[in-house]
Amino acid sequence: MKNLIKRILPLAGAVFALALQVFIKDNRRHPAALHPYYENLLLIFAAVLLVAFAASFFWQNARNFLQKNGPVIAAGFILLSALNILTAKTAVLPVMLFPSFDSILSVFVESRALILKCVFHSIKLLFTGIFFGVLAGFLTGVGLGFSKRFNYWVNPFVKIIGPIPATAWIPISLVVFPGTFGASVFIIALSVWFPVLLLTSSGIQNVPNAYFEVGKTLGAGKFYQVFRIAIPAALPNIFQGLFFGICSSFIALMTAEMFGAKAGIGWFINMEKELAEFKGVYAGLILIAVFCSMILKLLFLAKDKTLRWQKGLVK
Repeated sequence: MKNLIKRILPLAGAVFALALQVFIKDNRRHPAALHPYYENLLLIFAAVLLVAFAASFFWQNARNFLQKNGPVIAAGFILLSALNILTAKTAVLPVMLFPSFDSILSVFVESRALILKCVFHSIKLLFTGIFFGVLAGFLTGVGLGFSKRFNYWVNPFVKIIGPIPATAWIPISLVVFPGTFGASVFIIALSVWFPVLLLTSSGIQNVPNAYFEVGKTLGAGKFYQVFRIAIPAALPNIFQGLFFGICSSFIALMTAEMFGAKAGIGWFINMEKELAEFKGVYAGLILIAVFCSMILKLLFLAKDKTLRWQKGLVK
């Protein structure tokens, strides 16, 4: 019975949010949207959850998903309903600063061409910066963790440059690089470089020395010790560095796009803020959340596949 309640909770939450939206009229101070975007979205959610609930009676994956995530999904719908009451239904929160869900969702439909352009620009900028940042951080981290000589010469400079926030380099990068794209890539790469470097070197330095001694005994050279012993053993730390680096890259991305960029999610949010169109600001924040969640999800999948040997060994 308890599991059945967990499975039906998401559907009940969606129906409750939908009923609230349909049967309680919006406050007159909120401008009406061209179409009932929020209502239509809730209808889609309710239909999907109804299908998932029906499938849970004969499909194990659907049953496990709803039993595990049902309470959290229901809580999300309750939170949306509470925000809907405070904004569109009662206008308790300031109308200009807290637009209705219909107004926010209308941005994705009515400004979809501009949003797609901004998303494409941000993806191009972000992945270019992440690529160079991960590459530089990984190579520097391997050198610091494995080579005492490299550590001796490079580590003092890392201690000076690394702790400085990447966004503090924006004025210098705008002067050094010929265009805003190159400057933005540099800022993003710098924000990724330090956490990847730090955790890669830490992971390699924490590899038990016995591993290398066994490798030397069996005739392993330096190259083999680095790529077949040190790096595989340090992979958990390297993935942690990637997680921290990607989270830092989004902060750098948003900041970099607010200085001289002609497109991008950060540029879009800044433009909407200057125009006092806060529905666009919230739409941009939603884009960032979805974008970041998708990238982290892919990284988690790659981690789980690469570190399958950890299953059952760590919590």
